[in-house]
Amino acid sequence: MGGGSPSVVNTIEYITIGSTGNSTDFGDLSDTGKYVASTSSSTRGIFAGVASSPDSQNIIEYVTISSTGDSSDFGDLTSARYECSGASNSTRGTFNGGRAPGRVNIIDYITIASTGDAADFGDLSMGVNASMGVISNGHGGLS
Repeated sequence: MGGGSPSVVNTIEYITIGSTGNSTDFGDLSDTGKYVASTSSSTRGIFAGVASSPDSQNIIEYVTISSTGDSSDFGDLTSARYECSGASNSTRGTFNGGRAPGRVNIIDYITIASTGDAADFGDLSMGVNASMGVISNGHGGLS
C-alpha cells in the first residue's frame, strides 16, 4: 500500500499467495503516502505511520482482507511519525519506533478487532526507524 517511487501514490494491491502472478488492485488509501507500517489479523489489515510530503501523519487505516475496497479510518497513533514497524498476534497490533522527523522510541498498541486510537505500550531502549526488523510468535514481539 502506498509507495514513493517515482511519485507518492495511494494504491493498495494484493497477491494470491497460493499461485504465482502479478499483483491486483485492492483499493485506495485515503491519502497518498509512503513508509507505511502494517500489522494484521486473519480478518483485518491495518497500516499506520504514513509520510506524505512534507509531513508525517498520525492516521491508522484498515481494510477487511476478505473483500477488496478502499481503506477505512481506524483511529490515530499517539503521535505523528513515519517509518515505524508493525507486529501483531491475532488480537493486538503494535507500531514501533519511527521518525518524526528524528528517530523515536515510541511503542503504540491497538486492539485489532475494534477501531480506535492507539495507546502507549511503552518505549524501545532507543529511537529506531523502519530498518529495524520486527517479529512475533503470537505471544510476544522482538525488535
